[in-house]
Amino acid sequence: MKRCFIFAAGTFYGLRQRPGETGDLVIAADAGYQTCLQAGIVPDLLLGDFDSMEAPADFSRVRRLPVEKDDTDTLAALRTGLEAGCGEFHIYGGTGGKRLDHTLANLQSLLFLRRRGARGWLYGDDFVWTVIENEALEVPGTVGWGLFSAFCLGDRAEGVDETGFQYPLEEAVLTPDFPIGVSNHITAPPARISVRKGALAVGWELPPLDLK
Repeated sequence: MKRCFIFAAGTFYGLRQRPGETGDLVIAADAGYQTCLQAGIVPDLLLGDFDSMEAPADFSRVRRLPVEKDDTDTLAALRTGLEAGCGEFHIYGGTGGKRLDHTLANLQSLLFLRRRGARGWLYGDDFVWTVIENEALEVPGTVGWGLFSAFCLGDRAEGVDETGFQYPLEEAVLTPDFPIGVSNHITAPPARISVRKGALAVGWELPPLDLK
């Protein structure tokens, strides 16, 4: 499956997956260009409205977006990756920083990807998020007693099962007004979460990176 790596302008916590396979596409979204260079990677494309940095004069592969638009710069980058035939997306710099609204937008964008047949991974501070809809997902045990959370993306998520966790669920209903899925722990990896009808944002703890 063709991979796309998106570097956004939020907080960068280090690389979990590094581009380098044949066909990988690397896109920097606005000031994510600086993060990309920090990681030692030259992007294939830089796009954005350049409200958080000036377009570099020494980089030619630039797509300037209008300031007034419906898509965030990150979502525009995701659309570009989909148009290029990518099915796996790794998003760095999509959380943290001063903009909780952009973190929430990027979580919603994971559902945008899933509904178009792709899967996105949104990396935070030793944590990763993805979205499932009407499906099941195995969760690896990357950390002993690792944290896990699941949140409803929509009005209801029905038939939610969680096995291999401290607090299991069976045929549960998750709603956006009660965060019952927060702060679980993986006890029997690989754990498994499934939802019969609806969408969930699911995230789990990752081992610390050795950044030395």
